[in-house]
Amino acid sequence: MDNRMDSPGITTLRKIKVAAGDLKIGMYVCELDRPWLDSPFLFQGFVLATQADIDAVRKVCKYVYIDAYRTQFPETTPRRRPIKSSRLSWTAAPPEKRVSVEREIDRAQNTHTQTSKLVKTFMDDIRFGRGVDIQLARDAVCECVDSVYRNPDAMLLLTQLKDRDEYTAQHSMNVCIFSIVLGRYLGMSIPELRNLGLSGLMHDMGKMRVPLEILNKPGRLTDEEMTVVKAHTVHGRDILMSTRGVYPGAIDVAYEHHENLDGTGYPNGLTDAQIMPYTRIVAVADTYDAVTSDRVYQSGRTHMDAIAILNNESGKRLDGNLVTKFVECLGTYPAGSLVEMSNGEVALVIEVNPRQKLRPKVIMLLDADKNPQPHRIVDLAKLDLDPCGQPYRIKAMLKNGSYNMDIKRYYEQGLIQRTVR
Repeated sequence: MDNRMDSPGITTLRKIKVAAGDLKIGMYVCELDRPWLDSPFLFQGFVLATQADIDAVRKVCKYVYIDAYRTQFPETTPRRRPIKSSRLSWTAAPPEKRVSVEREIDRAQNTHTQTSKLVKTFMDDIRFGRGVDIQLARDAVCECVDSVYRNPDAMLLLTQLKDRDEYTAQHSMNVCIFSIVLGRYLGMSIPELRNLGLSGLMHDMGKMRVPLEILNKPGRLTDEEMTVVKAHTVHGRDILMSTRGVYPGAIDVAYEHHENLDGTGYPNGLTDAQIMPYTRIVAVADTYDAVTSDRVYQSGRTHMDAIAILNNESGKRLDGNLVTKFVECLGTYPAGSLVEMSNGEVALVIEVNPRQKLRPKVIMLLDADKNPQPHRIVDLAKLDLDPCGQPYRIKAMLKNGSYNMDIKRYYEQGLIQRTVR
């Protein structure tokens, strides 16, 4: 999501080189690897309508060029799209956590670190015109899914380790995690979560084709610059269409994650019934992480501010049912939140109690005078007492950076890990 985007989109012609082995029904072949006269084809440009068409091209060509804008995959034709997946549950209870956050944090940390490095590598590869190793991406997402399925709070805690200068890479990682967390809450299967996570991880790769001076501009974008930024959805689709073995739904998500239910989005102004379930989920995760992150042109807002924005967009830009479920699964005080207790002490939420969401498990960081105190875990659901003999309760949620506290700094110093273990 980019809050600066408010001008019309654009369409630019683009040819994509595709190996003959990667051709799919619906692709529009606009150029061969040899002159048309040296081929058996009567027309200079045609749609691959059947498998026989694909086989005919493979017999004479090692690669061809397809016209991205005249290509229409059967599975991405708007009129054939289901509004919802039958596997999404709006009423069933979410799966129980399999392990505590204390047991999951080390595995989650390793998975998060390795996947974050991989995302940066993918982005560098795209910037320099190289392809993406989709199998590496799949393997990394599988690890993320496994961790979230065991206990989502460990990964949610790691989404708060944000760096303004690495926003695009961290945003892709976070959207992947938030999407998996929501999908898990909706009862999706492990294979579905893997496809959903891959879609979230790759949704913004098209931004690597946007000049950095525009992408990182601190001030308001001009109409021309806005047009260039909006083209990242087209670039993302092109990149993934030319990537061998990619999950087709990830192409949809990259191309359509800025489409709105009310038809005001881009690049095609799709409406409610035309937007796929995975795109809807990623759109909610994308919006939430964008709103809560520091960027060159805005400071991140609090969790409660983001929830207010999501609710305001519910039924307009975003799927109202998914917004409701996303708010439910994160809770009032999600893992990674800084909170002030009723006695003035400050703590970091590390795990949500699914049965008492207002009483999470926290690490105490500052005393009532806002001085560092020995770190210890307090489970508010167990009604632990403060130094005055009163039960701990949360008074307010704080913005990261309050009282000079930086969650990322605490994490890099190992204070959180040592306390949780």
